[in-house]
Amino acid sequence: MFWDLDNKPPNSFPPFEAAIKLKAAAFSFGVVRSMVAYANQHSFSHVPKVVREQRRERKLLNQLENKGVIKSIEPYICKVCGRRFYTNEKLVNHFKQIHEREHQKRLNQIEFARGSRRVKLVGKYSMKMEKYKNAARDVLIPKVGYGLADELKRAGFWVGTVSNRPQAADVALRDHMVDVMDRRKAECLVLVSDDSDFVGILKEAKLRCLKTVVVGDADDGALKRVADAGFSWTEILMGKAKKEAMSVVGKWKDCDILKRLEWTYNPEVERKLNGCEDLFDFDDEGEDQDFDNTDDENSCDSGAWWELESGSDAGPSELQ
Repeated sequence: MFWDLDNKPPNSFPPFEAAIKLKAAAFSFGVVRSMVAYANQHSFSHVPKVVREQRRERKLLNQLENKGVIKSIEPYICKVCGRRFYTNEKLVNHFKQIHEREHQKRLNQIEFARGSRRVKLVGKYSMKMEKYKNAARDVLIPKVGYGLADELKRAGFWVGTVSNRPQAADVALRDHMVDVMDRRKAECLVLVSDDSDFVGILKEAKLRCLKTVVVGDADDGALKRVADAGFSWTEILMGKAKKEAMSVVGKWKDCDILKRLEWTYNPEVERKLNGCEDLFDFDDEGEDQDFDNTDDENSCDSGAWWELESGSDAGPSELQ
């Protein structure tokens, strides 16, 4: 699966949720061997409008909670230590002052350790560091972007960052797809993009007998016209693509069976396959000559088998 983040970023949906839904739909077509996403540096640092609005609303709610205008129905619980707070701002301050500092100390210890001591420290702090990351994802606001790269990595994607030059991500994505086809590592390619520049690579994949699936918002885009199957983002998130994928795979299997059953008559090939190449290939003239010679010899030797070997002019007196 190849994701063009420059052309099709998950702006309207949380990145992790979109990646998991996309992964589930891809698994309906078969085993997913690799998931790749490419984007330039600007895409990872950019904050979508939806995320900016959510942060603005959260900031306004914090101000109203501090003034006592509104109160949260349920207390805010720290997912690391379990402490409860009545305002979100107190939870954030607690998390930064205690847990963020503890996490930074663990990282420093691991960084300066060497050899077996480093291995022991990684094993010792692995559970605590994982717990901190899961809690910080909901409490702390990412300093750069909105956590797009980290969320995709958490979903199992390999994320590649390219320069901010135009079409840099498209070139890297296209080269990666060609490398996969050259090594014959996949039987089906899933492309998440609406960029018509990938039409050529999809045609190349079909010439190599690979199945192609496109995920994009364009209902009648150039990529969907070339690909074997196409889905929209809405179908991916609602789960419709996962259901329709079963019928698409069934049609592919039927087409493969029909191609195997196609038969054209070739006399030379049929003779070799049936082993009848030399069955009736013999020398008619030689056989005729042999039969003629035997007939001549039998006619010249003597008469019937019951006749004696004596000459034909002997009389009855001589026989007595």
